[in-house]
Amino acid sequence: MEPLTWTGSIAFLNPILLLALAALALSIIVWIVASIFLPEQQITVNSDGSVSSSGGLRGLIQTALHYSFLASVGLSVAYLLLGIFMGTNAGIIGAMSQQFLPVWVALIIMFASSIAFKRRLGLYGKLYDSPIGMIGFGLVMFWVFTGIFGAMDMIVTHDPLTQLSGMKNKVPGTPLPNLEDGQYAWYLLGGDNLARDVFSRMVKGAWIVVQIAPLATMFAFMVGITLGLPAGYYGGRLDTFLSFLANLILAFPVILLFYLLVTPEIVATGVPNYMAAVLFVFPILFLAVLLNSRFYTRPKFRTPLLVAVLGITVWLYLSLISTGGYVINTDDYRIWGLPTYLDLFDIPGGILVVFVSVVFVNSPTVFRIVRGLALDIKTRDYVAAAQTRGEGPWYIMLWEILPNARGPLIVDFCLRIGYTTILLGTLGFFGLGLPPESPDWGSTINEGRKLLSIYLHPALPPAFALLSLVLGLNLLADGLREESLKD
Repeated sequence: MEPLTWTGSIAFLNPILLLALAALALSIIVWIVASIFLPEQQITVNSDGSVSSSGGLRGLIQTALHYSFLASVGLSVAYLLLGIFMGTNAGIIGAMSQQFLPVWVALIIMFASSIAFKRRLGLYGKLYDSPIGMIGFGLVMFWVFTGIFGAMDMIVTHDPLTQLSGMKNKVPGTPLPNLEDGQYAWYLLGGDNLARDVFSRMVKGAWIVVQIAPLATMFAFMVGITLGLPAGYYGGRLDTFLSFLANLILAFPVILLFYLLVTPEIVATGVPNYMAAVLFVFPILFLAVLLNSRFYTRPKFRTPLLVAVLGITVWLYLSLISTGGYVINTDDYRIWGLPTYLDLFDIPGGILVVFVSVVFVNSPTVFRIVRGLALDIKTRDYVAAAQTRGEGPWYIMLWEILPNARGPLIVDFCLRIGYTTILLGTLGFFGLGLPPESPDWGSTINEGRKLLSIYLHPALPPAFALLSLVLGLNLLADGLREESLKD
């Protein structure tokens, strides 16, 4: 069987794409230079009140930039469409485009339905009025759908942990030497130094990031909001004490903190499990105070609602912190947790340590942001009006201050997922927390960089995946900020 080239029978598009990309790069450079040295366009008001401007050289440059960008995007879409229909006949790009078909379908359905109903979807709907936000959201959701469908084995071509004889460090598009029935015939992005499929490891690594990064960020926000609101609202000694603790944690270098938390000696003492037991209780506290402050005047409705919600959240909480029926299980002592028949899921020890570490490191920063917003918003007139009505402090914090701080917090949430993604990649790169064979992007980059001077293909795909996801999160945050400022 012949090896695959990158573009196969659609190679005739390559020189056209190169010309479009060269024109785009040249237009960007000229546009940057022109914005520094050329005068701005002259705007004149006509006698009838209309406004006109002379394009001049700047207008010509912007036109070239616009059309070269459209040409590059159009050609990229052409590669994808031809690849989906032609498959391996369109080379590696065609084969990967076909493998990602469930992702393309999910993206089309999501964007079409969202655009159709965007006026009813609040801030999320307004995001589709921002081109930057749409591009960022598209990049993020591409990797989210990749992680979901990859976990369902709808995209991967091989087992990411299986080593195939003769495929060590093979270049992209190499066919399998001993093909068995039901096996995919090629390593689309080549093999790594242990003869594992780089493409499948990249796809499976997306699921690890999709699982950990948003959840860890959400838990960090629960901790930061629960502590930051009372610190900013009450002030005084409570604010001084909580701010001191936050600054104490922020004073430690992040990597040093992770080294301390994931060392086997510290893990053996059960410290990460104790931290999980403390940090994971904050969402329960947040929900309890939120519902109680909202419905405290309706006790007949509030009490059963609290019992139902807290019962489910406590069950989930015990499932999170329990492993094999124990919260702590060391050689010296054990602390009973949830019985195994009630335990919904067991989190592997390495992932739990990484999860707790990320929440612990991010929480102080979120606390400081929320505290600052609370200090500002508590002086507003509508807060004084709520106090005059006799509303309780927690009602004011959660139903007056927090909703009016949602814009900066949503933007920071998106950015913080990006920081967490980079942090997870850094941990994997240093071999901390997750097992060595894990297909997470950081571990895969670390494995590939050992032979980077000889073989580029094992390290570049996960590095590009990490870059594109973080770029998408930053663009999404910019789009959300742009739209929230219009309110």
